[in-house]
Amino acid sequence: GGGGNRVFFQSPRGGGGSGGSSGSSSREDSVSAAAAVVQVQQRRHQQGKVTVKYDRKELRKRLVLEEWIVEQLGQLYGCEEEEMPDVEIDIDDLLDAANEEERALKLQETLVDCYKPTEEFIKELLTRIRGMRKLSPPQKKSI
Repeated sequence: GGGGNRVFFQSPRGGGGSGGSSGSSSREDSVSAAAAVVQVQQRRHQQGKVTVKYDRKELRKRLVLEEWIVEQLGQLYGCEEEEMPDVEIDIDDLLDAANEEERALKLQETLVDCYKPTEEFIKELLTRIRGMRKLSPPQKKSI
């Protein structure tokens, strides 16, 4: 029997590779090929693991706070985010401050060129950051 252009897949157990063996059906070969594809996909999936360094809830809180800050600054300065003067409010820097008064002073210095009253914004921001933690990268354990 015959030639023909048949394609044989090598099964994981090593059989079915030679053209003369009629022990393995083409159905078994396609199942082994599908199994090999699944193994490759699983291997790719394992390589793509993500390590999360920060608590997701803390990151979410921080993002919501930062969006609120941008919105409030837009109202204080009367402009869109793109047109806003160079105002940088560093939440971690505020959290480093010794107390509420020091935090308020830092914010007042940052907003010194704002012509609208900033007291309400500062008070609300200080309330919102209460209880938050600094997002510094975790320390590597020394071995």
